[in-house]
Amino acid sequence: MIEKTKLQITPQTIVADLLNNYPELEDKLIEIAPVFKKLKNPVLRKTIAKVTSLKQAAVIGNVALPTLINVLRKKVGQETLITDNEKNNANTVKPGWVKEENITLTYDAREDLESGVHPISKVVNDIETISGDEIYLLITPFIPLPLIDIVNKKGFVAHSEKTDENKFSTFIKRK
Repeated sequence: MIEKTKLQITPQTIVADLLNNYPELEDKLIEIAPVFKKLKNPVLRKTIAKVTSLKQAAVIGNVALPTLINVLRKKVGQETLITDNEKNNANTVKPGWVKEENITLTYDAREDLESGVHPISKVVNDIETISGDEIYLLITPFIPLPLIDIVNKKGFVAHSEKTDENKFSTFIKRK
């Protein structure tokens, strides 16, 4: 019988793939960063986990990427992955363009996310209506990195900041 090769854990590994291949790592993820408790919500597990890489998860969990990857790899018997100690790509300094008075649209996606509605379609449609210095404000319970990647590819810039214990504000505007 040929044994199936197990998934190699890298920064590009998608969280859902990780947990499908190594369900025992769910508790380790939660231990590393309590914010990952949200993975116990089956709706979020089916939506957010399918588009979030471990690199993005490190930012969401405020964990150093090498630490996250290597702890998970060790737990399943994989060798330490040499990483370049890159910083998590969360924006730490508020850019000058983020001005409260320029916010023209706000979407608090927390309730939708809890009920399993993924905000990508709404956000992409909404941001198409902003122009000039207008800012779209997205409120989520975590940094929405997969969504930020999408809006960046569509010609927008984004800045996220933690505004409360379970609240992140992401400001989006045209480049």
